[in-house]
Amino acid sequence: MRNTTPWGEDIPEGIGPYSVDEYIDVIRTFHGFAAPGLIVGGYMVRAARRHIPAGVLFDAVCETAWCLPDAIQLLTPCTVGNGWLRIYPLGVYALALYDKETGRGVRVSVDPKKLVDYPETEIWFLKKKPKREQDSERLVREIRDAGEDTLSVTPVYLDPRHMARRSKGEVAVCPVCGDAYPARDGAACRGCRGESPYLATPHPSDISPGDEGPTLFSVPVEDAPGKRIVHDMTRIVPGVSKGPAFVRDQVISSGDVCRLQSMGRRTVYVSGGDDPGPEWIHEDEAALSFARAMVGDGVEPEGPPSEGKVNIRARRSGLFVVDVDRLGAFNLVPNVMAASRRSYGVVGEGGIVAGTRAIPLYLALEHFEQAMSVLDPGPIFLVRPLRRARVGVLVTGTEIAQGLIEDRFEPVVTAKVVEYGSEVVSSRVVPDERKAVADGVKAMIQEGCDLIVTTAGLSVDPDDLTRKGLLDAGLSDYFYGMPVLPGAMSLVGVIGDVEVVGVPACALFHKTTAFDLLLPRILAGITVTRHDLASLSHGGLCHNCKFCTYPKCSFGD
Repeated sequence: MRNTTPWGEDIPEGIGPYSVDEYIDVIRTFHGFAAPGLIVGGYMVRAARRHIPAGVLFDAVCETAWCLPDAIQLLTPCTVGNGWLRIYPLGVYALALYDKETGRGVRVSVDPKKLVDYPETEIWFLKKKPKREQDSERLVREIRDAGEDTLSVTPVYLDPRHMARRSKGEVAVCPVCGDAYPARDGAACRGCRGESPYLATPHPSDISPGDEGPTLFSVPVEDAPGKRIVHDMTRIVPGVSKGPAFVRDQVISSGDVCRLQSMGRRTVYVSGGDDPGPEWIHEDEAALSFARAMVGDGVEPEGPPSEGKVNIRARRSGLFVVDVDRLGAFNLVPNVMAASRRSYGVVGEGGIVAGTRAIPLYLALEHFEQAMSVLDPGPIFLVRPLRRARVGVLVTGTEIAQGLIEDRFEPVVTAKVVEYGSEVVSSRVVPDERKAVADGVKAMIQEGCDLIVTTAGLSVDPDDLTRKGLLDAGLSDYFYGMPVLPGAMSLVGVIGDVEVVGVPACALFHKTTAFDLLLPRILAGITVTRHDLASLSHGGLCHNCKFCTYPKCSFGD
């Protein structure tokens, strides 16, 4: 039988432009040795190309990172470098070639059921014996004899999501290592975010004197009177107090010796030695520089450094917002740290929201400059004020409208709204009817409400028509459903310039729901996105504690 394509074209007996022997020689040169997987891969590429019409531009997919990508790159124009070959390490010895435009193609795989007639190939492919016990010469002969007989070929269509042209996009310079990288990866490159294959610290044998810090001048405590100490010294009384017993530049007196000894000090760093030099930054100067660069609107450093640390406090009440990505990038820089309260938490004026410091007493200038470059784009902490909203509460439920049961929604919503300085200016109860819901919302907008909170009517029951009534009233740009329990069926959107929040019936039973996570963001003027809602999934499960302590818990964190 002639070896032909579906279009009647002859297929050469070799592999690609090579005879089988030539192809094996090319493998040795390119791959290092005549790997059986690459020989099989040659037949796989040949089988796939038989199903690609002449003149069709094609791309390739490889389902393993072992050997097979090399066969594709040797025998087709598709390479990892030009982006025409995509490797999905699924662990399956399979490849696909497909039309660049339509996604239509063919998948070729090694079929274990077809290896029965080729025992040495079966042993190799299924790893039935260690490599040293395999007969490599017989294996190569079997692979050549089998050709395409051990392969399965099936038609496929590529998922359009995996057909998009590869693009590096905007390029940024990593503030930690200084390398260029795709800006879409975040505030630092992926290597500096923990994906680097290299050790983060040098091998002990490579550490030179001075790598761990400058040489400092220390003296025994009994020789310290009359000398100035170079850093704050902390005293801790377990369960009672913690604070600086001695501060930087304090002159030690003879009466301080006993106090130092009682703190377990035998030696102290004092001024009088060689200046560390410009390549080292004292912890106080570093921490103060970091804090000043981190603070944005509504926050400020809390006084001078203490114990090498600078706290950051809220200058006003409001919603604390953190650039989480850049905070993480800052903490990737060696020997520096910053910690904060969770983002999107409500804070009071004067409250401590973050703190930063250098880890060593003297920070290497290199690390100081790396840390400051992370902060160059602007602050990472701010407190947004909460606006005083004019709130309308629309309670839906035929049983409430008919007076069959008492409305308990309005007091719950009002208490939460008033807590943040807003006021309820309109309250209505309407039956579970689309028109009634729509008319109620429109009336509240006419009354000057700029935030409307609807309650109940958001489940899958046929009588729950609140969402449809809101759509009739002009609801747009809305999200219904979010990964938060309780409150999975919450809704957030807008009607013109008026913001709308739909609170499901669970708010009657649970003290804290998704509404408590959404309301502060809306009052702070933050547009809620699908990404924001998705991020709530981690920490979005309430513990249902007997005594609720929110927000002093992990809910929404």
